[in-house]
Amino acid sequence: MPQLIGMPMSFLDWIDTYRVFHTKKSKDDTGNATVPSGETTPRQENNGPDPTFAEKAEVDNSKIRLLRPRIFAMALIVSIGGLIFGYDTGQISGFLAMDDFLTRFGNEPGPAFSNTRSGTIVGLLSIGTLIGAIGSAPIADIFGRRICIITWCLVFCVGVIVQISTEQHWYQLAIGRWVAGLGVGGLSVLTPMYQSETAPRQVRGALVSCYQLFITFGIWLAYMINFGSHTMAGASQWKLPMGIGFIFPALMATGICFLRESPRWDYRHGKIDAARTTIAKSYGVSENHYEVQREMREIKEKLDAENAGGGKHRWYEAFTGPRMAYRTCLGVALQALQQLTGANFFFYYGTTVFAGIGLSDSFVTSIILGTINFAMTFPGLYVVEHFGRRRALIAGALWMFM
Repeated sequence: MPQLIGMPMSFLDWIDTYRVFHTKKSKDDTGNATVPSGETTPRQENNGPDPTFAEKAEVDNSKIRLLRPRIFAMALIVSIGGLIFGYDTGQISGFLAMDDFLTRFGNEPGPAFSNTRSGTIVGLLSIGTLIGAIGSAPIADIFGRRICIITWCLVFCVGVIVQISTEQHWYQLAIGRWVAGLGVGGLSVLTPMYQSETAPRQVRGALVSCYQLFITFGIWLAYMINFGSHTMAGASQWKLPMGIGFIFPALMATGICFLRESPRWDYRHGKIDAARTTIAKSYGVSENHYEVQREMREIKEKLDAENAGGGKHRWYEAFTGPRMAYRTCLGVALQALQQLTGANFFFYYGTTVFAGIGLSDSFVTSIILGTINFAMTFPGLYVVEHFGRRRALIAGALWMFM
């Protein structure tokens, strides 16, 4: 049974291949072989890396069924990258208000944290995230999306180990958060990248939006677990929720092994047949389906455009091309201004702030904040898909201003 070089054949693909080669074919009255159950057209054999294979066969115009287990599996598995980000963001808020955490790592009477120490512990995650995000894309172009996703999950786990193994050293905790931030940054780039390159175009926007949905779910989940553990005795207050953070990267790294490599990456590296097969499996159609042909043409056209002029592009071309300076600055401004709204201040320090203003149970208040944040993501996804990105962005900004 053929197998691609690099990552092993996924289990789902093995099942598909087994069914094709081991399904008994019967003959009708005319002597022609009947199509196996579930197939829309007879399978075409492809014995070589011929990029025009789809055009040589009769075009399949059968109806596409998008709500399939493979699509849901990809949405859930890959979006765990957002869950990891959100969970790590939400848990530190509760840690800063836990008695045992303050006793072990605080440096002021109370016990309490100085602004410098708490800022260092919280902020090093973001610094690591920045570095991981910058370095993840070029590395993924070399080694592939799946291998890099697994690697960044392992990096995050190393960061958690560094944090959870300390008893008294606050700087070890801070370093561990920096290492974990590297993994979070890498996954924050690769998660939407993999989804956008692999998902069928009809549901691509919805699947990429699942990343943001899982971020808000991760924040809410961390608040809930912090609420349940903050009354425990000793280090279990913070080590339990921190240890639960191992589960999510383990699930993601394991689950990604059951998915195929990005068709764009396969095509770029000469694995044209593999790219075509991945697209066909994503759509749940035969390899000579018109949607597969369309996707293959789009990938080829985009790669040809990228390779124009030798394929070497400098970073400053993001500002010198036609209207590129406007587009680049707009994209950067949207992300920067989103952070400058101050929303993340409450996600990182909310429990401490709510306790400081005299609320009786700051952990419950954080849960309310996380619940609203998570719940409002659902109508946000609907508005974006039905009214457009620009209108939704303007309406959201005006609502925040009011």
